[in-house]
Amino acid sequence: MLQFSKPRLAIEPSLPVSETVSPAELYAMLVGFARRQLPTIGFAIAMALLLGGLYIVVTPASYVGQALLVIDTRKGQLFQQQPLSDLSIDSATVDTQIAVLTSENIALAVVKKLNLDKDKEFTSPRAGLMGTITGFAKLLLPPGAPTPAATTAPADDPLVRSALGTLQSHMWVRRVGLTYAIEIGYQSLNPERAAQVANAIADAYVDDALEAKYETTRRAGGWMQDRLKELREQSADAERAVVDFKARHNIVDTGGRLMNEQQLTELNTALIQGRATTAEAKARLERVQQILSNDNPDPASSATATVTDTLHNEVITKLRQQYLDLAAKESDWSTRYGAKHLAVINLRNQMQEIRHSIVDELRRIAETYKSDYEIAKSRQESIQSSLDTIVSQSQTMNEAQVTLHNLESSAQTFRTLYDNFLQRYMESVQQQSFPITDARLITHATPPTGKNSPRSTMVLILAAFGGLMVGVGIGLFREISDQVFRTATQVEERLNTDCIALLPIVKGGSLSPAPPQADGVGASTAPRTLSRRDRLLWTVAEAPFSRFAESIRSLRVAADLNNDAKPCKVIAITSSLPGEGKSTVAMALAQLICLGGARAILVDCDLRNPSLSRRLAPKAASGLLDVLYGKVPIEHAIWTEPASTLAFIPAVVRSPLAHSSDILASDETRRLFERLRASFDYVIVDLSPLAPVVDVRAMTHLVDSFVFVIEWGRTRIGIVEQALSGARGVYENLLGVVLNKVDMDKLGRYEHQRADYYHSRYYAEYGDVD
Repeated sequence: MLQFSKPRLAIEPSLPVSETVSPAELYAMLVGFARRQLPTIGFAIAMALLLGGLYIVVTPASYVGQALLVIDTRKGQLFQQQPLSDLSIDSATVDTQIAVLTSENIALAVVKKLNLDKDKEFTSPRAGLMGTITGFAKLLLPPGAPTPAATTAPADDPLVRSALGTLQSHMWVRRVGLTYAIEIGYQSLNPERAAQVANAIADAYVDDALEAKYETTRRAGGWMQDRLKELREQSADAERAVVDFKARHNIVDTGGRLMNEQQLTELNTALIQGRATTAEAKARLERVQQILSNDNPDPASSATATVTDTLHNEVITKLRQQYLDLAAKESDWSTRYGAKHLAVINLRNQMQEIRHSIVDELRRIAETYKSDYEIAKSRQESIQSSLDTIVSQSQTMNEAQVTLHNLESSAQTFRTLYDNFLQRYMESVQQQSFPITDARLITHATPPTGKNSPRSTMVLILAAFGGLMVGVGIGLFREISDQVFRTATQVEERLNTDCIALLPIVKGGSLSPAPPQADGVGASTAPRTLSRRDRLLWTVAEAPFSRFAESIRSLRVAADLNNDAKPCKVIAITSSLPGEGKSTVAMALAQLICLGGARAILVDCDLRNPSLSRRLAPKAASGLLDVLYGKVPIEHAIWTEPASTLAFIPAVVRSPLAHSSDILASDETRRLFERLRASFDYVIVDLSPLAPVVDVRAMTHLVDSFVFVIEWGRTRIGIVEQALSGARGVYENLLGVVLNKVDMDKLGRYEHQRADYYHSRYYAEYGDVD
């Protein structure tokens, strides 16, 4: 059998819940929000569309004329040194031209050219809806407060000032992308006037640019003319100073070089050549002397031939040839005749004479080499002496050249400046005679064929979107501020207990005013039958197949199932605040138990406000208090309903009670409830609310289970949590919570699956009569 677990205290921490929201849950949340706030969102959209339609009707149609200019500052610049290719510089230049286009000078020129100060559209324009709102806002500003669009016109005429303000407020100038093109637009009530004003603005800008360039070149030309005269004189003075300095220091320029520099170069070259010649002569001399150091050089050896001049000397060549021939004979004859033969000795003597001749010739050559060496050495010393003299002179000349270079540099600078200014001056003279502008109009404005504003479709779309956003915002605010119980899930999550029933709202008959209660014993003898004037209290009996009755059955089933865990004979019905329907729930539960064949008695223990007694037994003369005080027996205080055998003990209160909690906590009350336990299967107790009084907490020892009634969509969550947290005995014995007065049609906006569950077409198959 199904068992209900004991509810946790509200102060206990709840179990961790996963924060991950699945797509299905997210979709359900969005759909639920849309269904709940659909009227609010729809109303916001409808109001926004109404305002949009009103704006379309009230606002006059306006037309826009557009012209297109091209700005190219890279042409015709007077002092431009390099092309303006950097994007930031180009952007700043175009932005500057836009500022010029929107200036008062251009606007004033257009006003004067088109006589706009005589046009009513400019002197007294129609404000329209937005203009009316803006004008009304200006009236609310304190005196002396500056308005956002305040401008000071250079003209004193009020009409000109008004036309100027209208023109500047209805024109716009913007850059086309990152190009040099500038779009000029003007909005007017007349399409022809819109195109005319846009073209006039462009023409006024071009004329202003031409005039500004002419004035600039004229001023630059006058200034440059004076500057040219100064530069001419400065250049002449600098060149004259250079000539005078050269004359004083005997500086001669030979083809771009000074004379001492040329002499120094030539002597340096000659010295290098003389040193090479001296070294060469010395080497030849040393080689000959080395060969001559041998007393008897062999002509047949290669050493003699290493002397350069011996190769070209005919005497030595002939002698060496004779010597070689004799040597060959001497060798041959020595072999034939012997080394001591007279002929061989003769040959040897001849060979010795030839040697002496070669040595003599080599000595003559050595003397020649020695002479050449001395000459080369003397020439080198002479060149070195001349070079030293030139170097000493160059040191003095170099000091003078420093000053000369400064003078020449200054003269060159003045000459260059003079040439540049002369060229610029000629250009400025040409521009004065034929000025050009950096801007040109590439697209003339033509009268537009269609209105620019108000754009009906766009206005309605924006209005609908704005209304949707406002509606969603209001809906979100309502969701956040809606701190009341709407669903069973809220009850289970916030109170950690079960929601055992959802009681739909039932429209019953109005409560008739109770007649005065009779006093005395004679009144107690009258028939004690419950009144059926209030149809709401008898809904279970009159409509047993209704959803209300079915929900009460779920409450009865929960009480029966809880009997297996602990006895559940005394069931108390309470709520947090008055008017939540606890008495109706108590009556319906007791009535349903009796219709099911069990014995049940309903006791009205709300001694502060016995509303149930006034509705069921308006003529009761005695009740619960009389039984507790021992004035009447319990049998004389019980009222019954014959059809269902329902028993009821009313609370007849003749004057307000200050100590009702003491009465309910007394031993007499305990003994009364023990007797009722023994006589009936169920004792249903209608208690007072928890928040206003403490009577409920005084009876926790007499009650087996409590049923807490919460009014759907009205009772705030914080009040319920505070009430239950202060009544621990009630919370620990809580059977469950009943959401009363539920609007089933609106429930689907908060819990669509439960609304489908309670849909009438499902109940109709089982006899639903709602």
